Amino acid sequence: MKDDPVTTETRTDWTREEIAALFDLPFLDLVYEAQTIHRAHHPHNEVQLSTLLSIKTGGCPEDCGYCNQSVHAETGLKATKLMDVQAVLQSAAQAKDHGSGRFCMGAAWRNPKDRDMPALIEMVKGVRAMGLETCMTLGMLTPHQAQMLAEAGLDYYNHNIDTAPEKYAEVISTRTFQDRLDTLDAVRSAGINVCCGGIVGMGETRSDRVGFLHALATLPVHPESVPINALVPVKGTVLGDMLADTPMAKIDEIEFVRTVAVARIVMPASMVRLSAGRESMSETCQALCFMAGANSIFTGDKLLTTPNAGDDKDSALLAKLGIAAMQAAPHSHLEEAAE
Repeated sequence: MKDDPVTTETRTDWTREEIAALFDLPFLDLVYEAQTIHRAHHPHNEVQLSTLLSIKTGGCPEDCGYCNQSVHAETGLKATKLMDVQAVLQSAAQAKDHGSGRFCMGAAWRNPKDRDMPALIEMVKGVRAMGLETCMTLGMLTPHQAQMLAEAGLDYYNHNIDTAPEKYAEVISTRTFQDRLDTLDAVRSAGINVCCGGIVGMGETRSDRVGFLHALATLPVHPESVPINALVPVKGTVLGDMLADTPMAKIDEIEFVRTVAVARIVMPASMVRLSAGRESMSETCQALCFMAGANSIFTGDKLLTTPNAGDDKDSALLAKLGIAAMQAAPHSHLEEAAE
């Protein structure tokens, strides 16, 4: 690694070769560069605490190979109806009491129906009125639906690309990579911040991880939030069954930290979210991820339907590391719409 000053400029013209070269750096050099860039763009020793609630569980017609909420999975998960607005707001209030600055709501749909929009809008307005950042993940959106959510004051919309474009069809067949990009365009055009990342540990190669980050880093505007998930293999899902007997398929912790570090370098201003899979990560791995530029985590005992580390463990780890909870950022747009 050269001793030149680290560049902190935001670029959208990264090449795969450049990203591959970052992955190949000596580990300590890579983490040093990522932490240097992180400090140039974000408060150090602070992590945003977010809570994720499943507002509609199971019964999704998509065939995502990693997901136990798909109707194609044989996990015994029972489908539910959309939660009542007041129940969602009660969960948001509890999340705020536990220190969360951001409340994310997820529904297992291919796409929301127009009849669902009034309740979703009330959820956004109610959560936002508590002073929490709002995020939703509801599947694919039409431009009109995105505009309705924007007018309600939604801060972020999550729609992950999941993996590299060339691997996408191996994981999902019921929609295309371009379908994902079309929803991201609708969200961005409506003025909502984009939350978009993916999953590693699905049996992919490093080249696939390069392709995944390249796809994100060369979007016209980087996602404001980038979740990096480690696959939680669930028995009864395609990938859960496929990888159950292949322990070596699980991503190595050092390789996972490398992925976080490269994400931080190529998308310097984005929040890099350490998402699913933390319950099986060592404290050392999580600490290295924070060092590599991760600055957001999901709190609580559950992420949609899979286990999470839990508030007590998180509080103990952050205290051990001297990391404070980030204060909720001021709302970024459409303030009047939510009033």
